[in-house]
Amino acid sequence: MVKYYSGDYVLPITNLPIKRGVVAIDASGVIQGVYANDAVELVGKKIELLNGVLIPGFINAHCHIELSYLKGAIAQRTGLPQFISAVMSSRKENEKTVVKHIEKADKLMYDNGIQAVGDHVNTSFSAAVKERSSIKYHTFVEAMGLNKEQVESRLEEAQETRYHFNDTHSSITPHAPYSCSKLLLKAFKKLTTGDSLISIHNQESEAENKLFRYKQGEFLKFYEQIGYNIADFKAQARNSIQSYLPNLPVRNKLMLVHNTYTSLKDLDFVRRMDREVVWCFCPKANLYIEGALPKVMNFVNDDQKIVLGTDSFASNDTLDILEELKVLHEAFPALEFTKTINWATINGAEFLNFDDKLGSLEVGKKPGLILLEGMENLRLTSNVTVQRIA
Repeated sequence: MVKYYSGDYVLPITNLPIKRGVVAIDASGVIQGVYANDAVELVGKKIELLNGVLIPGFINAHCHIELSYLKGAIAQRTGLPQFISAVMSSRKENEKTVVKHIEKADKLMYDNGIQAVGDHVNTSFSAAVKERSSIKYHTFVEAMGLNKEQVESRLEEAQETRYHFNDTHSSITPHAPYSCSKLLLKAFKKLTTGDSLISIHNQESEAENKLFRYKQGEFLKFYEQIGYNIADFKAQARNSIQSYLPNLPVRNKLMLVHNTYTSLKDLDFVRRMDREVVWCFCPKANLYIEGALPKVMNFVNDDQKIVLGTDSFASNDTLDILEELKVLHEAFPALEFTKTINWATINGAEFLNFDDKLGSLEVGKKPGLILLEGMENLRLTSNVTVQRIA
């Protein structure tokens, strides 16, 4: 049975907004049509009138669902090195407890209108939940290691973990420049195939840039705490992204996550690298950890491809893409919702290779159908709420 829904606006995403548009969707969630309200195809059809803006389901491009049990457990605004230390010392829960919280987080994200997730893992704990979830997942299995003796074993461990997840929608990825040695990145580059997705934490903290530029800052104390001898590390006199990016595979789709301290010079450097890069913002997590936001308008004015993520409950009190959008629009009033909604939908779907079914309201797709209530025309305010229609 096909149902017809009309909103104040319909945002197909890949086409212009339709005032009082209509979406036809069947019982399985597949889009059968997207119409203007005077389309002849609608004659005689029963249309449910809704107050709000109809959009496809959100894409959460970056999450750590296995850290969901840490909600409220980590202090805010400590800076990244202390945050990482706190997470490491808190990872003591047994698998049964972790899975219970993963299940709750998965359901919460679905209820919040999220249709697909790019999720980072260090264990296989989330595999069974993902198999039966209504959400589609691409799982990034993190590899990390600073000592040269660890390179082979750490990559082997990551590969073993990946075997638990969907082979088509999983890949091994380096965790972050401060947690991966140059040798590990080079080894990773050799074993990576051209169709594997890469997602790496980038410039989440100014401490990361200080480490690579001057061999100074809070990461020196962090390394001392974990027993890593940094004697062989050489300062590069340039920001971290300019130091590590040449060591990553060049043919693969790459998502750089956080980018809180990415500069215009860094953007220029990436442009000159002439490779496909997507920038993921997780604004609520950035505020939680560092009390800072990326210079978003630099990316907008540079016409960069942007996606959105929530990060984890270790660094966020919600897993809600709408809330991430609200933070950005409040901090950067020049942003246009008709542009940023692409960041939250089709851009993420394209990067995660889910755009054949998700990310836009198009005939034949099964993208979910979400109602944003409380919109002022097409302006996002703090009063807007999300309701899942299909």
